[in-house]
Amino acid sequence: MRIVKEYDVRKNELLDTAERLFITRGFQQTTINDIREEIGIAKGTFYHYFKSKDEILDAIIERIIEDDLVRAKEIAQDETLSPPQKLYHILLSQRPSEGGSKDNITKTIHKPENAEMHLKTIVGAIKHLCPVMAEVVSQGVATGDFHTENSKEVMNILVVSGQMLFDTAIFGWTPEEKANLIRAFISSMELLLGAEKGSFNFIYEVLEHE
Repeated sequence: MRIVKEYDVRKNELLDTAERLFITRGFQQTTINDIREEIGIAKGTFYHYFKSKDEILDAIIERIIEDDLVRAKEIAQDETLSPPQKLYHILLSQRPSEGGSKDNITKTIHKPENAEMHLKTIVGAIKHLCPVMAEVVSQGVATGDFHTENSKEVMNILVVSGQMLFDTAIFGWTPEEKANLIRAFISSMELLLGAEKGSFNFIYEVLEHE
C-alpha cells in the first residue's frame, strides 16, 4: 500500500536523510539516488521537493541558520542585556553544542572535500546574522555604548572578516598567531564601533576556542 505523507513531513524527512548522508559519506560522494533510495521514494517524488542536490544542501543550511537566527533575535530584544552583552551572547549562541546535530554538520562542512558546503554556510550566516547584529549596534548608539553612523556596514565588515580569519578550515594559525589576531580584531571592533576600550574583551573567550 502506497504511503502518502504530508508535504512538510516528507520534506523534513528528505532534509534529515540528506544531512545524515552528507555527514557520513560527504557531500560530493552522496548522490540524489542515495538519498531517495535511503527513504524509498521515486525519482519524481524527490524532484517534487528539490530540483537538485545543491538545492537540498541550501535547504539544510537554511534550516540550521534559521535556528541560530531565532535565538539571535531573542537576544537582540532582551532588555535586561546591554548592547555589548547582547553581541557577546549572540556570538556564543552560534557555537554548536558538542555532539549535537549542528556540531556534526559543522565538523562535516569543515572537511576539505566539503568546501562547497562550507562556503555556502559562511555566506548564509553572514547574510542572516549581520542585520540582527547591526540592530544591536544601533541600540548601542542610542545608549551611548557605541559611536558610529554606519551600523550595518561596520557589522558587515566585522562579521565577514571574523568568519574568514578565525575559520580553522581556511587558516591554520599557530596559537601565538591566533592570539595576536584576536587582540587586533578586538581593537578593530572598538575602533570601528567607537566603543570604550575593553568593551569587547569577551571576544577573546569566544574566539580562542574556535
